[in-house]
Amino acid sequence: MSQGALTVASIDPTEHLAFLEAQRSASFLQTPAWAQVKPEWRAESIGWRDATGALQGAALVLHRPVPRLKKYTLAYLPEGPVIDWTDPDLDRWLAPMAAYLKKRGAFGIRMGAPVVTRRWTAAQVKEGLADENVRALRDVPTDLDPVGGRVTEHLAARGWRDQHVAEGFGTGQPQYTFAVPLAGRDEEAVLKGMNQLWRRNIKRADKEGVVVTVGDRDDLGRFHALYAETAERDHFTPRGLPYFQQMYDAMTAESPDRIKLFLATHEGELVAATIYTRVGAHTWYLYGASSTAKREVRGSNAVQWAMMREALAAGADVYDLRGITSTLDSDDSHAGLIQFKVGTGGEAVETVGEWDLAINTPLYKAFDLYMRRRG
Repeated sequence: MSQGALTVASIDPTEHLAFLEAQRSASFLQTPAWAQVKPEWRAESIGWRDATGALQGAALVLHRPVPRLKKYTLAYLPEGPVIDWTDPDLDRWLAPMAAYLKKRGAFGIRMGAPVVTRRWTAAQVKEGLADENVRALRDVPTDLDPVGGRVTEHLAARGWRDQHVAEGFGTGQPQYTFAVPLAGRDEEAVLKGMNQLWRRNIKRADKEGVVVTVGDRDDLGRFHALYAETAERDHFTPRGLPYFQQMYDAMTAESPDRIKLFLATHEGELVAATIYTRVGAHTWYLYGASSTAKREVRGSNAVQWAMMREALAAGADVYDLRGITSTLDSDDSHAGLIQFKVGTGGEAVETVGEWDLAINTPLYKAFDLYMRRRG
């Protein structure tokens, strides 16, 4: 990307999408389609232009209005913006963005810098889980990524505030994820990287006759029924079926291959279902559901393997299983999630994550208090 001053202004969603499609990786949360998934927020696409007028960066901004003060908003950039985070002069990107959003009525900005700070191999995570003296990923020594470290230092020095909770999941996007690197690998290599239990379960599902197919919009009802069953069993609040229908419609309209619904059946009975998305060379496992019955046929492993194969066929660099917590404490209820994901042979990833910048301090503090009281 070119050097020199940059200007920020609203851009057309078509130009925004074209910019994203030219990138190797960009979050699905930064696509124009995601604005349609969150209709309760006022959305706009913004872009960074150099002196020639060429687009150098882009972002989806979701404006959350202040209760009773609709002209003021929290400007939220989930897992964005898509800019050159390796640039040592981040001020030329972030300063014009803050100035533009202030003019648009933002009392504060929340962004989730999609920049890696640390990685832990599956072997390192397993060692941490086995060591009773290790409580969290940060307790396991690993290298600090120089770009991620520099971005974190820059934000802290410019008055941005880290929004991540010390333990568990916060209200925003996860700072810790688990991902399987795919670049330069084939199916055999990915399978070989999994632990013995995962390989055995994939073989078991095949032997038991589990069939994985790609569904369509009409199958969302079947997915949602299984998802509601999963929510009751695992004690979380499920999203309604209209949310998934809106997501499917918006993302499919943007790109036919943006989102896919995978269905694992055994003897005609749905035993697992998942939602997968892809932007460029980055693929994600978004939502999953599994039946309480027939756990022994290993539908969940079969459907995950089907999504990984889909990602490989698409030439993806990474298969992202999304959020984990930082805990490696076997007594923590969240430990089971990372134990399931670590079996894929991937890596735990920490990013810079979500940070806030207060523009109008009194309004920002009032909003922050309001959100804390909501819990």
